[in-house]
Amino acid sequence: MKAPIERQSPSVRVVALGGGTGLSTVLRGLKAHLAEGGKRGAEPTISDLTAVVTVTDDGGSSGRLRREYKVLPPGDIRNCLVALSEDEHLLGKLFQYRFPAGRGLGGHSFGNLFLTALTNSMGDFPKAVEVSAKVLAIRGRIFPSTAENVTLEATLEDGTRVEGETNISRSRKRIVRVRLVPRRVRPLPEVLAALRGANLILVGPGSLYTSILPNLLVEEVAEVIAQSKAACVYIANLMTQPGETAHYSVADHVRAIYEHTRRNLFDLAVINRSAVSPQLLRRYRAQGAEPVDPSLDGLARMGLPYVAGDFLRQDGVVRHDETRLSEVLLAEFGKRRH
Repeated sequence: MKAPIERQSPSVRVVALGGGTGLSTVLRGLKAHLAEGGKRGAEPTISDLTAVVTVTDDGGSSGRLRREYKVLPPGDIRNCLVALSEDEHLLGKLFQYRFPAGRGLGGHSFGNLFLTALTNSMGDFPKAVEVSAKVLAIRGRIFPSTAENVTLEATLEDGTRVEGETNISRSRKRIVRVRLVPRRVRPLPEVLAALRGANLILVGPGSLYTSILPNLLVEEVAEVIAQSKAACVYIANLMTQPGETAHYSVADHVRAIYEHTRRNLFDLAVINRSAVSPQLLRRYRAQGAEPVDPSLDGLARMGLPYVAGDFLRQDGVVRHDETRLSEVLLAEFGKRRH
């Protein structure tokens, strides 16, 4: 009698674009599905995982280091390094250590200082990220979307122009458009190569105008995504952001991305359908934030399929549940592969 044939699990090559806590949450969930030692089975496993991270941050520790040492902002990169590290609890804890308030080191995280020191000694920020990845033994790859010193500029509904990610986030007027300064910003070649080799591209969650769009506005990035045969998935935010996306629905987020890139990029949207607890809801509303309206009718009119599920984790703050989210992303990839 012949032995049963063992099915090889579908191989998924993932590129995730974003910044802030949203991208690191997604990476942390996907890391658990990276194939090890020829792992086999019917469920999709990830053979390659790449993060593409925005570099327009100009606030906090990252902003200070950027101004004082002329380096790219290390904060979002640091969070992604920790999320993909082999031992997040030990080295990750060290990289996230923040020096107490005071003069000099006060407010800086060790990871930011480590990346800055490596950049200054090597003269190359992407190389510093690569070396840091080896130190942390990360599972996957991390690239800044560009190696150029780029600034974000926004035009508000009254025609005012605001420069700098921090100033844009603080504005309470509706944002009409954002752009990169300089306008023509070259991507890392590795970013384009990763996108061309991917069969699953993830965009979000994250701040629409200050985390998501800065990646997509880098030259050729949106074009390569649009031309790719990969499944491109938009992971919708859970909450609106005061100033940036007040009263935005999921469809409004998608529409803003399409208008800025002049391309319909997405094959699928992933949306949370769970309710935020009343206690957390009151806290967020006091800050001017509210749950993002799923706007399922709006997505249907746009012709964008969606998957709605319970992706909410509430531990004092509202976050995506990384485990459930990654499982659904891979399950949907498996369905669309056949």
